[in-house]
Amino acid sequence: MDIRSIGVIGAGQMGNGIAHVMSLAGYDVVMSDISQDALDAAMSRIEKNMTRQISRGLITEEAGTSAMARIRTTLQLPDVGATDLVIEAATERETIKHAIFEDLLPHLQPHTILTSNTSSISITRLASRTDRPERFMGFHFMNPVPVMQLVELIRGIATDEPTFAACKSVVDRLGKTAASAEDFPAFIVNRILMPMINEAVYTLYEGVGSVESIDQSLKLGANHPMGPLELADFIGLDTCLAIMNVLHDGLADTKYRPCPLLTKYVEAGWLGRKTQRGFYDYRGETPVPTR
Repeated sequence: MDIRSIGVIGAGQMGNGIAHVMSLAGYDVVMSDISQDALDAAMSRIEKNMTRQISRGLITEEAGTSAMARIRTTLQLPDVGATDLVIEAATERETIKHAIFEDLLPHLQPHTILTSNTSSISITRLASRTDRPERFMGFHFMNPVPVMQLVELIRGIATDEPTFAACKSVVDRLGKTAASAEDFPAFIVNRILMPMINEAVYTLYEGVGSVESIDQSLKLGANHPMGPLELADFIGLDTCLAIMNVLHDGLADTKYRPCPLLTKYVEAGWLGRKTQRGFYDYRGETPVPTR
């Protein structure tokens, strides 16, 4: 099918990034959220990021202006139903995602494809609660969306081939690379990445190394661009914990048990960069390890 318009549900870090790349690729975008402040902040962030791309010569000023004009924001979820492809990018909680799809279903066009940007939740289970499991799949962008080149495309058990082909064509138009993943807990990237982060937290918890020494070891010893604890702060410790719980519950293997220290940081509300404190304290001029 010919996809011309994109609906994005959620104006947070992932949602605004998805709206950004979709509008640059020439799609008309409708971005919704329950908060006008979140929508205003998202548009401000998109404009700032596009200005940065213009200053670096990655896009022209005309392309940036045209892209911004293609994004419309709304507080009304039904407004998203008129689009050809919907990408849900709300909080990584299954109950919230089910509620969103339930509210959206009556307003969808018959041909609309539904997708979720979930990083770990079962696509088959999400699809089963909708009226179109054959036109439902996982559309998982990496963070930050404008920079990262990979998109995981995850088929549920009922996803049909035309739906996959349509989503693959969108990824191609974005100039990104699609990785096809089966619908098992956390898919490919997070199935590998999150246990590594969790093990880094265990290494800290057991006193094997400090925050600084663990991150330095992986950056210099394994050539990682960012240490695992620094990366966890960037992703959000609540998100890391949620994915580890999905892995632990879904695969019933003790190797996926979330580290108690990770749980404790989340309980404290120290979620990383977004709350100014996680494994590092970001309230000063330079980040300082909190442990």
